[in-house]
Amino acid sequence: MRVNRILLSVPLVVVALVIQVSVLARLHLPGAVPDLLLLTVLGLAMVYGHVGGALVGFAAGLLADLAPPADHAAGRYALVLCVTGYFAGLIKPDHGRLKSATGPMAVVVVAAIGSTLLYAGVGALVGDTAARHVGLPGLLVSAALYDLLLAPFVVPGVMWLARRGENDPLAETATSAKAADISSGWLSSGTGLRIGSQRGGLGALKAKARTRSARVGRIKGVKRL
Repeated sequence: MRVNRILLSVPLVVVALVIQVSVLARLHLPGAVPDLLLLTVLGLAMVYGHVGGALVGFAAGLLADLAPPADHAAGRYALVLCVTGYFAGLIKPDHGRLKSATGPMAVVVVAAIGSTLLYAGVGALVGDTAARHVGLPGLLVSAALYDLLLAPFVVPGVMWLARRGENDPLAETATSAKAADISSGWLSSGTGLRIGSQRGGLGALKAKARTRSARVGRIKGVKRL
């Protein structure tokens, strides 16, 4: 990943995780907990593409696995967000800009349901049956509903910040300065050639004028003789 992507993704992921653990998890809402970390990964993946989305998702999920009060095996949520970020990056819009809100909202719903199913499936493989006791259908509905309500306040802002980071103003400034130097060089060389050609043209005109005056003098002298 590029350095500017890492510098942007790290604080966004950390802030999302802190808010999710310290605020959203303590609301004690029925069913699932609003997944702010998932929405952040989706926003970054729809700008960075499938490779960047998978890397960001894996790093964010691993951080969530290690952050207290995690009560599941490390790497479980990293796998979920890595797969989610990869598939979200596959439907990256042109130039990272959204033409309508329908597509991203559908992506949020599918990602919320898919990540919950994948998390429960991986938990079943490692012997975690908590999803069965809570009720998987209720988790799916509440996860999709909470994430859908939270998405308009998170995903567009994350995508806007990611697009700003992709523009790289320092690189654009250097490129424009280089282009200005090249253009000024072309202009100066072109001006020099034109000035030289004009000087050569003036010299030729003066030489022609002298030749004509000499010829006229000779002709006049012959007539006088």
